[in-house]
Amino acid sequence: MTRMFDLTGRVALVTGGNGGIGLGMAKGLAACGARVVITGRDTAKNAAAMAELGPQAAAFPADLLDPAAPPKLVADVLALAGRLDILVNNAGTNIRKRPELVTDEEWATVLNTNLTSLMRLTRAAYPALKESGRGRVINIGSMLSIFGVPFSPAYGASKGAVVQYTKSLASAWAADGITANAILPGWIDTALTRGARKDVPTLHDSVLARTPAKRWGDPSDFAGIAAFLASDAAAFITGTAIPVDGGFSTQG
Repeated sequence: MTRMFDLTGRVALVTGGNGGIGLGMAKGLAACGARVVITGRDTAKNAAAMAELGPQAAAFPADLLDPAAPPKLVADVLALAGRLDILVNNAGTNIRKRPELVTDEEWATVLNTNLTSLMRLTRAAYPALKESGRGRVINIGSMLSIFGVPFSPAYGASKGAVVQYTKSLASAWAADGITANAILPGWIDTALTRGARKDVPTLHDSVLARTPAKRWGDPSDFAGIAAFLASDAAAFITGTAIPVDGGFSTQG
């Protein structure tokens, strides 16, 4: 049974893997034997994350808003490791403003970061994932793929689109042995949500009141779901969007 979750010999690329949820997922993949490559713009954070992930880990700095970056990143992973089996699209950003206050530039920044760069990297990774024979795409959506809040219209739009894009991948690439699934984090204690709590002083108490688990999530809560979706145990699971939210989405 444990062999179903064994990722030995497989190579995973995790964007935004140098902290928060991304690092939590990278740790889960590494613990199951995968060779993990992370990417992020902060080279110091990359180095610190590699120290936590172990000697097989590697990191490439990349600005995924640059259209040339995704194909180069895939080429770098293939040059380093010879294959790519698992792609985790985690990098993202948010600009918290009411809809009527969002500028064109802010809208474009969030959509390009959360959606367009994800599409470009996934497209670039397709040949390698197909070659793997058991490729895995894991996209990070959000509770805002399901719900709306007044202060994150661009973020919500981008994350809703991530779920629909994931379904398209699942439909198109199943014949290639590739699965595509989305993870929908609830309210997780990260740098991004600490900023949200600063901007929205009532957020902390309202999240705890609605979450049956009565706590904020931790990045380590994502190690297991990432390893599961990447493994043979999830070979017949594709096109799904799985909340990891302490029950938040169950509440009316």
